[in-house]
Amino acid sequence: MNTLFMHCRPGFEGEVCSEIAEHAARLNVSGYAKAKTGSACAEFVCTEEDGAQRLMHGQRFAELIFPRQWARGVFIDLPETDRISVILTHLRDFPVCGSVWLEMVDTNDGKELSNFCKKFEVHLRKALLGAGKLVDDPSKPRLLLTFKSGREVFMGLAESNNSAMWPMGIPRLKFPRDAPSRSTLKLEEAWHHFIPRDQWDERLHGDMTGVDLGAAPGGWTWQLVNRGMLVTAIDNGPMAESLMDTGLVQHLMADGFTFVPKQPVDWMVCDIVEKPARNAALLETWIGEGYCREAVVNLKLPMKQRYAEVKRLLERIEEGFKARGIRVEIGCKQLYHDREEVTCHLRRLVDVKKTKAR
Repeated sequence: MNTLFMHCRPGFEGEVCSEIAEHAARLNVSGYAKAKTGSACAEFVCTEEDGAQRLMHGQRFAELIFPRQWARGVFIDLPETDRISVILTHLRDFPVCGSVWLEMVDTNDGKELSNFCKKFEVHLRKALLGAGKLVDDPSKPRLLLTFKSGREVFMGLAESNNSAMWPMGIPRLKFPRDAPSRSTLKLEEAWHHFIPRDQWDERLHGDMTGVDLGAAPGGWTWQLVNRGMLVTAIDNGPMAESLMDTGLVQHLMADGFTFVPKQPVDWMVCDIVEKPARNAALLETWIGEGYCREAVVNLKLPMKQRYAEVKRLLERIEEGFKARGIRVEIGCKQLYHDREEVTCHLRRLVDVKKTKAR
């Protein structure tokens, strides 16, 4: 089990390889990353037997940017029939697992395996229970079977609290019929990823205020309004009438990069199509100046050196906050509903200087 297998958005295999290789070097795990462009997956092959396990134990999955899912394990070939017997044989050296997910890569070929996996899972689950390899215990590792085809599968393990929340890292979110655009799902997914579900009532409630920069037609504004917030929507374009009819939205035709709220707000969200450095600077200003407490901003990525650019911008943002003497939680992820972009979430905490003064 010396291979780490990772899912990703098709076309971002190189970014996954660069990112995981950097973390492996930090943790002194020797090996090499490899991937085929457009395959929606990447591997890190460790040259030490326990390398993949040490890599996963030393790195929080939630802090990775480009991988959607990961597992440590091995590839095995399957026969045309009696696949379950072969899988059970290879599982002899695996620990008892608390859950099992059958996955496939996010490509057209992978999607064709969806029906096979749904039918196969019923029989496999029954066999695993009968063999004592599966129990209902979330504290035990999760068995992840990623089918590359009906004849090849990656058998892997991941801790349920240090891997994706959904199979393949793809959330099962339903598009709200009354939302003005499908971009609304980006913000909803961001909340699922960055904010623990048991904190939603505390950090996303109707007594809060928000600003949506570049709001039109209102996909992200809809999410704030749906939580009962009063929202200032900044955009020179028109907002959806259904949002304006709620009475919770004030639409200002202004430049999102120059607008400053008269009073601090709880949330700032921004999905403006602009160079990533400019959006990153906007994010730093709003949090740094205390214009908002939390923010979600998308950074549109260049075609080349995408991981290097994201890393550079995050480091610049972090250095800027250190210079200001404030503490900020910084998260960044390429979400499933993102395209050529990543989503950043920032939350301002207690000022360092004030803490020292006490």
